[in-house]
Amino acid sequence: MNSIDMKLNADHLIMQALQEDITSEDVSTNSIMRDKVEGEVQLICKQDGIIAGLEVFARVFELLDDSTVIDFQCKDGDAVKNGQLMATVRGDIRVLLSGERVALNFLQRMSGIATYTNSIAKFLEGTGTKLLDTRKTTPNMRLFEKYSVKVGGGYNHRYNLSDGILLKDNHIGAAGGITKAIEMAKEYAPFVRKIEIEVENLDMVREAVEAGADIIMLDNMSVEDMEEAIKIIDGRAETECSGNVTRENIEKLAGIGVDYISSGALTHSAPIMDISLKNLHPIE
Repeated sequence: MNSIDMKLNADHLIMQALQEDITSEDVSTNSIMRDKVEGEVQLICKQDGIIAGLEVFARVFELLDDSTVIDFQCKDGDAVKNGQLMATVRGDIRVLLSGERVALNFLQRMSGIATYTNSIAKFLEGTGTKLLDTRKTTPNMRLFEKYSVKVGGGYNHRYNLSDGILLKDNHIGAAGGITKAIEMAKEYAPFVRKIEIEVENLDMVREAVEAGADIIMLDNMSVEDMEEAIKIIDGRAETECSGNVTRENIEKLAGIGVDYISSGALTHSAPIMDISLKNLHPIE
């Protein structure tokens, strides 16, 4: 996430988080720190994992005071260990105290997603199958959560509803069937758009192939039916496996031969990573 992306797409979201936490003032900090005093605090990892969101962490403090200085000892994507010193933050103690919780909320959430994604992606190494996220993200956190999936070794599915065509069961129902839905999508969409459709059984697979779908999502199908579906598709469309995919069951899906496996759990079920800001003290 470079500085341009941060300013264009992330700054207003970070500001909203700060405004949620400080509606008028930080009364706790203001009660003990009446004037500016330079201080230093350490960013310490409290469990093993994959770190993600360091630039977002830094931006929280920079938006409060652009003179804040952060000395990072690691970068996004690094494997970090319990007890590791990851950064030192220097600046106005009032800024360090007021920004602490928001900065850690972003960093803990993003690192948790990267860590969980990495643990699942390892099962797909060498298979040729890519691990995808979904739109099952925390409201207003999608930018950060999808970035974290990439840091953890996964790939992004469409970012939002404007980003690609995915015809799910209710779209099919509204259109009056698979063939009609694909026909209408092809007529409406620019030729550069791929059309993905969700299917739930082998009859739907056959119809989707004949209708000319570009990507066929095998949703909540048995392993045996998915293996048969891949034979039916026979390379005429890309394939995606979806439906309650987690770290506990992905291993049995890894050898099926689908092009993609998507998992909402990457963003909606990843636990946070335990990270702290400790040892705050004034400096000369």
